[in-house]
Amino acid sequence: MTTISYPPKPSPGDRIAVISPGVGLPELFPRPFELGLERLREDYGLVPVEYPTTRKMGATPQERADDIHAAFADPGIKAVIASIGGDDQITVLPLLDRELIRANPKPFFGMSDNTNLLMYLRNTGIVGYHGATVMTALGRPVAMDQLTAESLRAALFTSGEYELGPADRWNDVNRDWADPATFEAKPETKPGTGWTWVNADRVVEGRSWGGCLEIVAWLLMADREISHDLSEYDGGVLLLETSEEMPSGEEVFRILRNMGERGLLQRFSALLMARAKTWSFEQPNSPEEGARYAAEQREAVLRAMRTYAPDTTIVFDVDYGHTDPQLVIPYGGLVRVDGPARRITVTY
Repeated sequence: MTTISYPPKPSPGDRIAVISPGVGLPELFPRPFELGLERLREDYGLVPVEYPTTRKMGATPQERADDIHAAFADPGIKAVIASIGGDDQITVLPLLDRELIRANPKPFFGMSDNTNLLMYLRNTGIVGYHGATVMTALGRPVAMDQLTAESLRAALFTSGEYELGPADRWNDVNRDWADPATFEAKPETKPGTGWTWVNADRVVEGRSWGGCLEIVAWLLMADREISHDLSEYDGGVLLLETSEEMPSGEEVFRILRNMGERGLLQRFSALLMARAKTWSFEQPNSPEEGARYAAEQREAVLRAMRTYAPDTTIVFDVDYGHTDPQLVIPYGGLVRVDGPARRITVTY
């Protein structure tokens, strides 16, 4: 059983590494990236430090691994945050020096393709933080969402319990980062719908695992960073969210079915299923089409869970995935899911 601990927290005035372990999109879209850096400096009092591949498209896996090593090895860097996700971070993992990183534990913040590094850190014994990348959460036009900003501040600077809450308003429709007009108005939001609970008759507390469903599936296929001792996950809290690639309900079911056939799905005592992203530039759904997609995904999840883990407590529409706001959840850290009280509390 892996021993997992929380790394030391930064303080205002400290230096924070900003890296692109997935893709160097800051090169193509500097506006949201620089806006995110500005907020790290002005709102959080941190000093962002860039690396050779932070703004470099097409960086090799070795170059990105080198930046990760440099960020963790530098004693003057007190935390690490990803600029954004990507789609090939899995190729970086074999190049990482686990002992170097284990000897220099630091809070790492990322999501989407950064599920790779979050899972790697968990297996190295380091709690990471799912959420709040620079270009999306920090680089949000006009202002950060209040829930995101408060959650990130607590995760960065404090230890102890923090209660999550459902968003009053949310958004999943993106605007073009290449258009300056995008940054002149806040994103349009929709009324929140609250959380939906299933098997909410108990209190579950356990360490979290999971992340972006598509990345989890790739890691399972590559047999990388998945413990072969499935008891490692017993009683844990499974985090799952889907990306802007919007896998079909049937694909979501198949991934979960395969996790069930592996004996993995039934190990967890609770599942936090993030609000589904229902719009993308490639598939600009109408509100009605988006609602239908989200309903199909929920039914797919329920179908798989009824088959393989019928007693698991499930909470749907938690705001921590590819939608906005983007709550921060400790990865490998403690999460308490209180069904009777309808409360979710994380330990930062």
